[in-house]
Amino acid sequence: MNHRCLMQNPIRHQADKLALGLLAVALFAGPTVAQITNPPSIKPLRAVDPGPRPVGNQSIAVKGAILNKGIVDTIQPKDADGNGAGHQLANLTPDQTAFWFASLAVFGEQATVDGASDPSTNNPSIRGLGPAFNGDSCFMCHSFPAIGGTSPFTNPQVALATAKGAQNALPPFIVLNGPIREARFPGDALSGGAVRPLFSIQGRSDAPAGCTLAQPDFTTQLQKNNVIFRIPTPTFGVGYIENTPDQTLRSSFEGTASQRSTLGIAGRFNTNGNDQTITRFGWKAQNKSLLLFSGEGANVEMGVTNELFPNERIAGKGCDVHELPEDTSNIVQPAVLAATTAGNAASLEASDIANFGVFLRLNAAPSQCAFDSGVDSSGAALCTPLANSGKAASIADGQAQFRSVGCALCHTETLTTGPSPFASLNNATFHPYSDFALHGMGQILADGVVQGAASGNEFRTAPLWGLGQRIFLLHDGRTKDLLEAIAAHQSPGSEANGVIQSFNGVTDAQRQDILNFLRSL
Repeated sequence: MNHRCLMQNPIRHQADKLALGLLAVALFAGPTVAQITNPPSIKPLRAVDPGPRPVGNQSIAVKGAILNKGIVDTIQPKDADGNGAGHQLANLTPDQTAFWFASLAVFGEQATVDGASDPSTNNPSIRGLGPAFNGDSCFMCHSFPAIGGTSPFTNPQVALATAKGAQNALPPFIVLNGPIREARFPGDALSGGAVRPLFSIQGRSDAPAGCTLAQPDFTTQLQKNNVIFRIPTPTFGVGYIENTPDQTLRSSFEGTASQRSTLGIAGRFNTNGNDQTITRFGWKAQNKSLLLFSGEGANVEMGVTNELFPNERIAGKGCDVHELPEDTSNIVQPAVLAATTAGNAASLEASDIANFGVFLRLNAAPSQCAFDSGVDSSGAALCTPLANSGKAASIADGQAQFRSVGCALCHTETLTTGPSPFASLNNATFHPYSDFALHGMGQILADGVVQGAASGNEFRTAPLWGLGQRIFLLHDGRTKDLLEAIAAHQSPGSEANGVIQSFNGVTDAQRQDILNFLRSL
C-alpha cells in the first residue's frame, strides 16, 4: 500500500515535532500526493489523542415502510439535551417520526443494477446502480457511529469491488482497515477534478449482458501524483445547518472580523450561482440543500439518476439500459396509502432522494459526552455529562484553551436557526463548531479542486460536533490521530498559521486538555 503511505507518512513521521494548530477547516479533505510536504518542525508534542469514544453494542432494527428485514442502527446514548447519533430530532409529531424512520429504511436500502429484491432477505433494492459507482447504498458510506455518520472501521468497498461477480481490481488506496474514499484527478483538464468512480458494473450478475466499462487507470495517475481523495461527511444535525438564515451566518462571521484579522484569518462564503445564497454542505460547501446533497450523492456515488441529476455521468458500452431518470416520485394507489400511516405514505410516494433528504433533515445532532464515557457492564455505550467526568477540569480547561488560542474564531460554537415547521429546528440554538465559511488551508491540505467559489486550497470549516466518535480525520482520511490532523493545518498559505503560533504558547498539559475537549464533542 505504498501510495497510501505516500499520503500519510510525511505527517505521521513528524508528529512528535509539530505544534498543534487550529482545526480551521474540514477534518476530512485530501491533498494531491505531490502537494504533501512536511510541516515545519517546532516544539515537541507530548499530548496523546484519547481516540474515539466506544460505540457500544446497543442497536435497533428499522424496517420502515419497505423492508422485510430491518436494517441495524447502532443508536448512541443521548446527552442531557436529547441529542444522539442514530436518533430522530426530539419533538417530532408521530407522523413526522414515522416519515423519518421510513426514510431511514430507504437510506439503508441497497442499490442494484436491475432493482431485483435481495433473495436472502426479500428486501427491495434501488434500481440503477452504476454503470460506474463508489458504493451501493447511502448507509454503506454513512454508518459510523450510527446510520448517517461516516466511515466505519472496516471498509465495505473492499468486498464491493467483486460483489455479484464484478471484475473490478481494488485500487491500492482502498484497504480493509482504511476509510471509504472517492478519488479525483485534479490535474485532468477535461474532468476538472471531478469524481472518478472506483468501480464498474461490468461482470456483475445483475448487469446487462455485454456491458463493457473499464475502471479508471488509477495506477498511472498515482504515478503522476494526480490523485486526491475525499471521505464521507457525517450528517448528524444537518437540518439545523440547512435552516440557519444567511444573515445569521454573515452576522456571526462579521462579528469576529477584527479578531480574525489579527491572526491572519480571512475566509469567505461559497454561494449558489442561481440565487446567490450561502451554500453549506460538502467539503467545500458546494451544495445548497440537503435534497441537492442527496441527489448528487445518488448520481455521483451510486450512479443512480434522479429528478435532480437525470443523466448518466458515465454510460459505458451496453451498460445503460434503463429509462431515465431511474429514481422518480412514485404514484401509489389510494388503497395502499389508506392501509398505512401518514408518515409511511409520504415515504412511499416520495422519490428515493427525497427520502434521503428527509432522513438527513430530521437527523438528531450528535450527543456531547465526556471523552472517557466508556460502556456499562453489558457493553452498552454511556454518555457521561462533561461536568460529571473524572476529567471534568481538563475538559473545561480544554474548551477555554480552544477559545483563547483562536480555534473558535473559525469553529464557531453556537448558532441559531430560523423558523421551521419542525419544532426542534424552530429558532433553535445549536453547537456545530463551524462558521461554514471557506478558508485557505495552505499547501499541505490543498487538493487542487475548484468547486463554486472554493479554490484548490480552500475548504469549508469542518463542523466539529461528533468528533468524539470519528475515526478517520481530514478530508481524505489520511490519519486517525487528532495531533496529526491539527499539525497538517500549518503550512505556507494556511490561514491557521497565526493560530498555531498562539497555540505554541500553551503548556503540554493544556494541549492534552484541548484534545480531551475535542473528543468530548
